[in-house]
Amino acid sequence: MSPNLWRRLLAEFAGTALLVTAVVGSGIMATRLSADAGLQLLENSIATAFALGALILTFGPVSGAHFNPVVSAADWFLGRRAGTGLSGRELAGYVVAQVGGAIGGAVLADLMFRLPAVDLSARQRAGGDLWLGEVVATAGLLLLIFALARSGRAAAAPAAVGAYIGAAYWFTSSTSFANPAVTIGRAFTDTFAGIAPGSVPGFVAAQLAGLVVGAGLVLALYPSAGTAAGDVVVRPIEERHR
Repeated sequence: MSPNLWRRLLAEFAGTALLVTAVVGSGIMATRLSADAGLQLLENSIATAFALGALILTFGPVSGAHFNPVVSAADWFLGRRAGTGLSGRELAGYVVAQVGGAIGGAVLADLMFRLPAVDLSARQRAGGDLWLGEVVATAGLLLLIFALARSGRAAAAPAAVGAYIGAAYWFTSSTSFANPAVTIGRAFTDTFAGIAPGSVPGFVAAQLAGLVVGAGLVLALYPSAGTAAGDVVVRPIEERHR
């Protein structure tokens, strides 16, 4: 594997790990500081939105800051005909790095708050309403990202993506996981942000459905979106210097 790809995979691993650390850690802190469920969700969503924007700025110049298998899969699918975006081999590496990072991030958050490193969640999240929420959240995320890339506004992704995820905590019934890797990672913590392992397949299936819906909307609205797949989310620094 080339040194460049290793750096990109490390960036995806570290970025996804820190994202899940932010999601889980802020959830733990919220429950310790506040008794009201609405206030806890507000604290959790604000911390996640700000952290996501900062992480995209940090790791975007290295890997594109996907941190999400559906974003990487959409990048591969939309870019393959135009010869842009991820290759199949890179997609596989990204997904493995993202899932591994997500699990590591949950463990890190638990350890920081003196909780068991691995404590599978008992928080059941299942039902058609929640799965529909995940379809909406995931499709909207993909549409936003590729619309920004296609219109030459990829530099706005840190603020825009962070704002969207922060808002989607509130307007979706599922509180917007919108990310298979993050979903799997959150199964390893029995805290405010956790999800029971038995609920993970339903969420991941809904997110994959959101991938299909989102990619379809992107193609319908931006038929040439594939030509900008290399810019998702932030074009890697090596590409900008060619």
